[in-house]
Amino acid sequence: MGSRVEEEVRAAIKAVENSDATQAEKAEMLMEIALGIQAKPKSPNQLLSAIDLYEYALSLCPPEQFLLHARIQARMATCLQAIPGETSEYLERSRDCYETARAVFKDHGTDEENAEVEMNLGLVIQSLASLNKALITDAISAYQRSLRTFNKEKYPKEFAILQNNLATAFLSIPFTDQRAKMREALAVQSFEEGLKVVDLIDDPIEYAMLQNNLGNALQYSSSSHAVENNLRALDAYDEALKVRTLESSPLEYANTISNKANCLLNLPDDLENPGSGNSENCATALELYEEARSVFLSNNGAGNAEIVTGVIEDIKNELNGNSTKLNGSNVT
Repeated sequence: MGSRVEEEVRAAIKAVENSDATQAEKAEMLMEIALGIQAKPKSPNQLLSAIDLYEYALSLCPPEQFLLHARIQARMATCLQAIPGETSEYLERSRDCYETARAVFKDHGTDEENAEVEMNLGLVIQSLASLNKALITDAISAYQRSLRTFNKEKYPKEFAILQNNLATAFLSIPFTDQRAKMREALAVQSFEEGLKVVDLIDDPIEYAMLQNNLGNALQYSSSSHAVENNLRALDAYDEALKVRTLESSPLEYANTISNKANCLLNLPDDLENPGSGNSENCATALELYEEARSVFLSNNGAGNAEIVTGVIEDIKNELNGNSTKLNGSNVT
C-alpha cells in the first residue's frame, strides 16, 4: 500500500511539473492532491506523503501569493495534527502552521477561514497542554475567538463543537484554586449552550457527545447539590443512549453506560431517606459495568475493560458487606 501511494505521489508531482500552469496554479494543484490523500488515509505514511506535497506546494507558491500560502499552511496543519506519535513533534509543527496562517487570515482571509483556524489551533494547543507543552488558557482563548464568527445563529454545528471543546478545556484545569467551582459551572453552561443548537434528529452524533459530556460534568461537579446533579446526569446519559446504541456505536455505548453506572453508585435508593443506603443502585450499576466490560472486550477496548473490572470487584465487595470504598469509573 505504501509503495503504491508513493508511486501515485511521484506521478502527481510529475504531472504538475509538466503542466503549463503558473507556479501558483501548480501549488494549488499540489494542495488539492494532498487533501485527497489526507481525506482517507490508510496509514501514517500516507499522511507523511501528503505533508511532502504540502511542503512542495509551499516551495512553489510565489511570495506575492501570501493568501494561498496561508491556505496551504492551514491545510498542512490539519494533516500534521492527524499524524499519531509518541512525541509532540507533529503537534508543535501543526501549531506553528496554524499560527502562520492565522496571522494572514486575520487581515486578509475570510471570517470563516480565520474562525476555522482558531478552532483547530485551540484543539492542537489543548492536546499540547495535556503534554505540558502549552497553556490550556491559550486553547480557551482560541475557542473564544472562533466563537466571534461561529455563532449559534449562522453556524450551529461549529458552535456546538466549540462549546464542547471549551467545556472540556475548562474541566482539564486542575481544581486547585478558588476559581475551580466557577470553571465547573462554565463547563456545564457550555455543554448546555451547545445542546441548544443541536437536536436528536438532525445532529445525533453531536447531540449524544454533548449529553454524555454534560452528564460527566454534572456528576463530577463539586457542587453542594450532588443528588440533584446526579439525577440530571442520569437524564443526560439516557439522552445520549438514544443515539449510542450497542448496534451502532458499541464503544461509545459502553462508555456511556459505564458513566451512568458510576452515577448510580453515588445515588441513594430512597431520595427521601438518603441514609438508608444504595444497594439497589449498586446492583444496577454492577449490571451496567459487566455489560460495558463485555462490550469493551469484544471491541478492542482492553484498557477500559481493565478499569471497569477493578470497579466491578469493588462493587461486589460492597454488596457482600465488605468495607471497600467505591471509586467508580469514568471512561469517556
